[in-house]
Amino acid sequence: MSDAVRKYDLYGPDFKRDPYATFAAMRRDDPIHRQAGLDGKTPIWFVTRYADVEAMLRDPRFVRDPARALPPEKLPRPTPLDDLLTRNMLGVDGADHRRLRDLVSQGFTPKRVADLRPRVEAIADALLRPLIARGEADLIDAFAFPLPTIVILEMLGVPADDHGRFRAWANALLEPAMTPEKLTEATRLLTEFTDYLRELFAERRARPRDDLLSALIAAERAGDRLSENELFGTMVLLIVAGHETTVNLIANAVLALSERPDLRDALAADPSGLPRAVEEFLRYDGSVERALHRFAAEDVAWGGHLIRKGDPVIFILSSANRDADRFENADELEPDRHPNPHLAFGKGAHYCLGAPLARLEAEVALRGLLTRLPGLRLAVPRETLRYRFLPGFRALEALPVRWDPPA
Repeated sequence: MSDAVRKYDLYGPDFKRDPYATFAAMRRDDPIHRQAGLDGKTPIWFVTRYADVEAMLRDPRFVRDPARALPPEKLPRPTPLDDLLTRNMLGVDGADHRRLRDLVSQGFTPKRVADLRPRVEAIADALLRPLIARGEADLIDAFAFPLPTIVILEMLGVPADDHGRFRAWANALLEPAMTPEKLTEATRLLTEFTDYLRELFAERRARPRDDLLSALIAAERAGDRLSENELFGTMVLLIVAGHETTVNLIANAVLALSERPDLRDALAADPSGLPRAVEEFLRYDGSVERALHRFAAEDVAWGGHLIRKGDPVIFILSSANRDADRFENADELEPDRHPNPHLAFGKGAHYCLGAPLARLEAEVALRGLLTRLPGLRLAVPRETLRYRFLPGFRALEALPVRWDPPA
């Protein structure tokens, strides 16, 4: 069979609605499998078993920077816009990665994240108060999207009046442009986005504040710590990663709870179980379906396969997190599961820096939703829900819910 032929559908709407049966088949029959990626042409290795995914995420032979794996003539040719928006710690390895990660990590220390709790709770309260009497809403539009978006944009120092502009920009960054028309529109939006950031950078250089952007600019001024492209790329990473993953985590958790009213009511009555439950939501139907692709920096023999230098490799986190060889009752939602060594935040050098913030936001969000919107449940048949065309994410387009409003 040609590598370009897809044995498994990993992109279509039926797959997005329920990918777990496909992942189970891959773990059983083709745990390390090579087939065409999104473009229908480029062969990619897909890895689905927990043991392989966990070990390969830690293995330095699998790198994010294609320049460490491909000859110069095969390197992708980024446009000036691509180069401006993608130079961040997720795209580099080794010393460059450590330098950028150390810089950004200053804004995500355990103390800084813990200090954010009152503000996250205040934002959640402000979003929930007008909902209580309504009895129904699209949970994503009304709550799951604005909560983490406001948090990360406030951390960065983006003016509140501009927050509404970021949803279209974030979508343009994340959603593959599969037609010339969509590519043109995405380019327009991203050019608008970079123009906005340039103005914001200039304002912060002139008038620094106590925010993360000012700290990044101060590091840029200190020497070669942060180039202009790295400043742009880091802002993009923080804005996108700082909200998209948590939006989907909250929505997917509420969807799972709507199918388990016993668990929903138990957590509403005793929210002290939420921190452990959040870990199970991350494992059971986490927001990040697959890690960003790596490249083999050398020939690697693994699991009876030879992965050649330069071959792209994708680790499917959602599959690893349902692997029965690692998790008992892997397809069951067990909120008290312990230990719970899920891979929702990755593993190794590129482990998600924002994991403590995502956990805090999810816990605060679910506590507010369950205690203030009693009987929270899906308002439409499950089969009518649609997922966004984001290959790396488990992201619903909308989540219509209803609850029992006050009498």
